Amino acid sequence: MTRAIKRISWWVFGILCSIIGLYPAIYFLIDRRFGLLQSKSDELLNANLWNAGFYTHIILGGIALLIGWTQFPKGFRERNRKLHKKIGMAYVTAAFFSSLAGIYIGFYATGGIVSMLGFLSLGISWLFTTMMGWFTAKKHNFEAHEDWMIFSYAACFAAVTLRIWLPILIILHQGEFIPAYQIVAWLCWVPNMIVAYWMVKSKKSPVFLIQKN
Repeated sequence: MTRAIKRISWWVFGILCSIIGLYPAIYFLIDRRFGLLQSKSDELLNANLWNAGFYTHIILGGIALLIGWTQFPKGFRERNRKLHKKIGMAYVTAAFFSSLAGIYIGFYATGGIVSMLGFLSLGISWLFTTMMGWFTAKKHNFEAHEDWMIFSYAACFAAVTLRIWLPILIILHQGEFIPAYQIVAWLCWVPNMIVAYWMVKSKKSPVFLIQKN
């Protein structure tokens, strides 16, 4: 029963990552003035540098989200080491540029200083954990590499949790977007990092090691 629940949970996780990973395609299929962009001014939406940052962030962030979740099953990694490395480098490259772009557009976040600090912290956290994952892999410290990549993908997964929490928060705030957005700027990623910390600590616990052996 537990194994079945884990398997179902894993596939739900993968489906969510895939759907939101493909979500940026919508901006190229219909008028982009929907969702979060409804809160942006015409001046900002027409700014070339902001648009470059926005599209870099959503396209490469979508790719990172779409491919990153496939890296975690141990069996896949052991059977496909070369493929794992190639996908990993694609993820790191996408995450590097998407996080940098995210930091830039974070300065223009709707909702003022609260939202701005939330998304800037997310961008910096994603960039730092991804680079630590890459550095530890280069040094062949694969245990630390796995830990850092758990944190990196937890930050990346904020794209999913944001879209889960935001409509709930808007309802709780009786349709008010700004207070909901200020909260989700932090709620979309801080709990993710707490879960990632728990996962990393659990890997090192005696109970986990006994079960693994």
